[in-house]
Amino acid sequence: MSRIGKLPVAVPSGVDVTIEGRQVTVKGPKGTLSHTVVEPISIDRDESGAILVARPDDERRNRAMHGLSRSLVNNLVIGVTSGYEKKMEIHGVGYRVALKGSTLEFALGYSHPISVPAPDGVTFVVETPTRFSVQGIDKQLVGETAANIRKLRKPDPYKGKGVRYVGENIRRKVGKTGK
Repeated sequence: MSRIGKLPVAVPSGVDVTIEGRQVTVKGPKGTLSHTVVEPISIDRDESGAILVARPDDERRNRAMHGLSRSLVNNLVIGVTSGYEKKMEIHGVGYRVALKGSTLEFALGYSHPISVPAPDGVTFVVETPTRFSVQGIDKQLVGETAANIRKLRKPDPYKGKGVRYVGENIRRKVGKTGK
């Protein structure tokens, strides 16, 4: 039995879960999310209201999909109750970010500014010109948006300049030694 998959997903008060076949829809104070569970996995509610995820047999793929499906449903519940946030920071001389409407404007040492529009369901919050956060209810979309922003200027291994997550450890290289 999957250690993650066998755990029931607790549904807090104020969250409404609808299961129609393989489609799971979760409504909460922050919004609505839905997910389609993969083929062999079944999903149901128990008498206490928790969501149960089950698999038909112990095939290798079904075992993997069991834990994955439970985690994805749990992410829906967490997303509509508290949401997700990725905090990011910029290091480098002259590197900065500004919010213009719902678009982030970056100055990252290129000859032109870079604009990143917010996808539907994602909001940007700029705390200082070098710190900002990506927020939303969909964990996958928040993480993907943050990763795409990080790709604009990955942290340099020699000086550490670039866009990074707060708390991310950058492996630094030693530069050339002089004569």
